[in-house]
Amino acid sequence: MGYTIALIGIALCVLLCGIGSCLGLYKTSTAAAGVLGEDPKKFGKVMVLVLLPATQGIYGFIIGIIASGSLNVAMSTELGWAMVGAVIPMAFSGLISAFFQGKSAVNCIYAVGKQETLSGKLIVYPGMIEFYAILGLIVSIMFIALV
Repeated sequence: MGYTIALIGIALCVLLCGIGSCLGLYKTSTAAAGVLGEDPKKFGKVMVLVLLPATQGIYGFIIGIIASGSLNVAMSTELGWAMVGAVIPMAFSGLISAFFQGKSAVNCIYAVGKQETLSGKLIVYPGMIEFYAILGLIVSIMFIALV
């Protein structure tokens, strides 16, 4: 039973991080399409901002790989729940930060559309949101090591 509980928790972590990234990427890619429709030369300037929310999906996938290495068919129920607890920081920080990072990056993309020279400076704002996804990643890695 513990194996199944842990497996569901790991799958939810990967899924929630992926959902957050998809939502963030949807927002950034549609904003970029509008900006590039007016000036295709700005592709390089907006591409980094578009891709920022994708990192949370990658982090969730990394946690899935690391946590699956700790799975054991004979896991106790307690260890299964411990694994769920270990992946929760990444699951929720990935979902929430990707969504809001996408919203932040959209406004930065629009600003680059108006003033191209701001692109290097504007990456700081959605980048600060990335910090919380990285914290979730680190905490989940530390907790998985304890399971």
